[in-house]
Amino acid sequence: MRNERERLLDILEAIERIEKYAILGQQAFEQSELIQTWILHHLQIIGEAARTLPNDLKQQHPEIPWPKISGMRNILVHHYFEIDEAIVWAVIERDLPDIKSAVTTWTMLD
Repeated sequence: MRNERERLLDILEAIERIEKYAILGQQAFEQSELIQTWILHHLQIIGEAARTLPNDLKQQHPEIPWPKISGMRNILVHHYFEIDEAIVWAVIERDLPDIKSAVTTWTMLD
């Protein structure tokens, strides 16, 4: 079983992999099935890692939208045909930088 730190590092690695292609911009994301698949897969990893983090860690960091992260993972996995690309892109631009910053800080404290 993966420990808390490993899960946090999974989140960081997935964000960095998303950034690798997100830097190409929203138009590239919308036009490339490969980029979409890559990004959606790594968002699923983030959601799964977040879902399995201990509740006490999540309670200590309410600034991170844990339920929304897990909820997005559920949509990506179970409601694939209902994915809204605009919402996914907004998450990439708006939410991932804050999550990356917070998780980076926590992993550096260990």
